[in-house]
Amino acid sequence: MKNMKEYLTKMRISAAKKIWRARTKLAETSGEGYVDTAIKILIAVVLGALLLAGLYALFNDTVLPTLVERVEEMFNYAG
Repeated sequence: MKNMKEYLTKMRISAAKKIWRARTKLAETSGEGYVDTAIKILIAVVLGALLLAGLYALFNDTVLPTLVERVEEMFNYAG
């Protein structure tokens, strides 16, 4: 009978430890969540798209026409 009481006591202690671990794990607030990571990725994509659109507009309106004009002037053998 003594062995059975010891066994039940060990089982109760083991169950109590597992419950305590589960409670502390669920109560933790540290770490980075999935929502934070998703927001960071979304911000990076939007900023990258804005930067790319700005560079595309700059090159099409300012840089490329001037470059084409200069190249045509360099190879203009008539004048």
